[in-house]
Amino acid sequence: MLNLVLFGPPGAGKGTQSAKLIEKYHLVHLSTGDIFRANIKGGTELGVLAKSFIDQGQLVPDEVTIGMLASEVNKHADPKGFIFDGFPRTSAQAAALDALLETKNTSITLMLALEVEEEELRKRLLLRGADSGRADDQDPAIIQKRIDVYNAETMPVKTYYSEQNKYKGIEGIGEIETIFNALCTEIEKA
Repeated sequence: MLNLVLFGPPGAGKGTQSAKLIEKYHLVHLSTGDIFRANIKGGTELGVLAKSFIDQGQLVPDEVTIGMLASEVNKHADPKGFIFDGFPRTSAQAAALDALLETKNTSITLMLALEVEEEELRKRLLLRGADSGRADDQDPAIIQKRIDVYNAETMPVKTYYSEQNKYKGIEGIGEIETIFNALCTEIEKA
């Protein structure tokens, strides 16, 4: 089973690249952002709770995120693999994901990280906010807070997967197809 963590700061291009990887490798896409947005739009109890954290540029607590993710993983009886988009965001979440996958007799194959400079991220997020109407992508203060939270809390996940020899950094600036080909090259080597 091919299980990928697609990693990178907000605005790095994870959504764009994950769509291409899903199509090529027939993976089940699990995006915590999409799961949160669906719950927020649906006005569920979990959605209201998640929104209170997201609106402040903070991460949703692990126990909420992991519970939702386990529920999504369990919906798929015999997948070719999963692509985890936007998760794990902390070392504790990475360990919890390993434990969850172990119950399915599988593990993470690779963490593919899209690496993009902060100034480019800010530009991309503001453009996305203008196009999509997402409030969290329209406020420069919230954007900076999200980048700061990523740097402080999420970057340690790189070390977690590096210690398992599963981390691969990919230049996230350039043509979409060039970046995609670099991701596929790393997958084929795994």
